[in-house]
Amino acid sequence: MAKEVREKKAEIIDELEAAFSKCSSGVITDYRGLSVQELTDLRRKLGKQGIEYKVVKNTLARFAAERLGRTGLASSFEGPTAVALGYGEIAEPAKLVTEFIASTKSIMTVKAGFLGDSVLSAAEVASLAKLPPRDVIIAQLLGTMQSPIVGLVTCLNAPISGLARVLQARINQMEEA
Repeated sequence: MAKEVREKKAEIIDELEAAFSKCSSGVITDYRGLSVQELTDLRRKLGKQGIEYKVVKNTLARFAAERLGRTGLASSFEGPTAVALGYGEIAEPAKLVTEFIASTKSIMTVKAGFLGDSVLSAAEVASLAKLPPRDVIIAQLLGTMQSPIVGLVTCLNAPISGLARVLQARINQMEEA
C-alpha cells in the first residue's frame, strides 16, 4: 500500500516537473474562497486559451520545482495552491487570471509567477498582465525603427518636391498667358 502511494506521488512529481519545464509561463494562485462553479468557470476560460489550471499538493509541487533548480519558486507553495500553466503567449496566463479576479471580485489572490527560470512576485505578475500582446509590441518596435528613416526620406525629398512645385506653378502661369 505505501509503495503504491509513493509511486503515485513520484508520478505526480514527474508530471509537475514536466509541466513546469515545458510551459512558457505560470501563475501561482491561492484559490481560497472560490466556489466549485467559479473554479470550473476559470478552468474553462483558461482552457479555451490552451492554459492548464491545476490544483497542486504543495509538497509535491515543491519537490518538482526543486528538481528543476527553481528554489525561489518552491517557497510559493503554501496554503491552498493552484497553478495556471501557459504554453503560448507569455503574458496570457497572467492576463486571464487577473481579469478573472477583477471581473468576479473574487478573494482569490496571485501568490507568484514564473517566466522560464525567473520567479516573479505578485506585483510583477500584475505588470506582466498589463503588457500588450506580442504582435502589438513588434508593431510598435517596427514603427519606432521606421520613424527616423521616414523623417530622413522626407527631409531629402523636400528640395526636389519644392522644385517640382515651382516648375508646375511656372507651367500653369505660362498656360494662362
